[in-house]
Amino acid sequence: MSFARYRYLIFVLLGTAYLLVFFHRLAPAVVAVDMMADLQTGGALMGLLASAYFYPYALMQIPAGLLSDTWGPRRSVVAFFSVAAAGSILLGFTQNVTMAITARVLVGLGVAMVFIPTLKILTRWFEAHEFSRMTSLLMSLGGVGAFTASTPLAFLSDAITWRGSMIVIGVATLAISALIWRLVRDTPEQSGYRPLTNCAIDNTCDGVKYGLLGGIFLVLKNKIFWPMALCNFFGALVTLSFNGLWGGPFLMHAYGLSRTQAGGVLSMMAVGLIFGAPFWNWLSHQVLYSRKKVLLISQFSGLCLFAPLAFFTAGFSVLQLYLWCFFFNFSMCSMVVVGYSAIKESFPLQISGTATGVLNIFPFAGAALGQPLIGWYLDSAGAIGGRYPVEAYSGAFKMCLISLVVAFFCSTLVRETLPPKTPGPKTVL
Repeated sequence: MSFARYRYLIFVLLGTAYLLVFFHRLAPAVVAVDMMADLQTGGALMGLLASAYFYPYALMQIPAGLLSDTWGPRRSVVAFFSVAAAGSILLGFTQNVTMAITARVLVGLGVAMVFIPTLKILTRWFEAHEFSRMTSLLMSLGGVGAFTASTPLAFLSDAITWRGSMIVIGVATLAISALIWRLVRDTPEQSGYRPLTNCAIDNTCDGVKYGLLGGIFLVLKNKIFWPMALCNFFGALVTLSFNGLWGGPFLMHAYGLSRTQAGGVLSMMAVGLIFGAPFWNWLSHQVLYSRKKVLLISQFSGLCLFAPLAFFTAGFSVLQLYLWCFFFNFSMCSMVVVGYSAIKESFPLQISGTATGVLNIFPFAGAALGQPLIGWYLDSAGAIGGRYPVEAYSGAFKMCLISLVVAFFCSTLVRETLPPKTPGPKTVL
């Protein structure tokens, strides 16, 4: 097989794994109401159950980077993705909340070792100038995974129950893990191809060998890191809390939508991600020649879009809900396209896994805080007939709006990393 075909085969397999990561992450939003009834739990405990995915996910990001840089990204993906498969299958057979939380912890632990190792592999199989484009395509595949966790999951859950759905996706996760072990390799050299020249192109191979803690400290003490990290934390607190759990119950309780209808509305957030990731990459590299400008525009757009939901919570038509979900996630997905490329460019290539791993802690730490916090607030407002009132959701969304204001402020402090476009030669007529 030619080098070009083989590296795209590797991308497709790893991209499919990342698709499943998004499915596991966002599935509770569609089946949350059924799970709450089945397991007889309230909003706060349901928030803890859903966020049980994010705690190990966030905690594993530094180990993910370290293991990618030392043990190898392929081994890391396969070993841990198999754990995620076991967790998903266990969730399908769970009989109580404790067992369900344990299963979600296993899922979060397992899928935590996909994104960072995938980025590490892409740095070896694609040139530096191709990396941002491949990252945006990876995010688009994540959007496909988010879409499958909306309307398709709702139909699947109607057909075989939410438990059967978790078992099926667990088996699919195990199958992809086996294919990655069989076909993916960490570097071109391992498959008999010549290595790429990333180091020469982006000037990030400094020849220094970093220890495990040395790489982490190098990242944490860099001033460029913290504004991007905090922007990701406060932005993802909102996006992953809404898209990953409370969006579904909100649409069912405030608008009286069925599970399938709510899944259809939430699917537009996935579509927004599918189109948004390549759009922001194009705008950054082909139009504005800037990462910071793109981040500012997108964060401000997301903030402006969320404000009406906080103050006119029940004032949308169904069509407007579809459009809102699309454009909100379209705006907010720029954090990954811009953020991870910028952080990768700021550190030596040999610790790129560690750098992106440390950054990747923050969005999932935000989700781990946001999901149970919103659940606690909804419980404190009180449910009426098993449904939270519109006023409770409005109050929760106002808290989310404050978080988005902080995220936008942090984006103003981000430093530009994309060099200005070099003018081409003039054409002489």
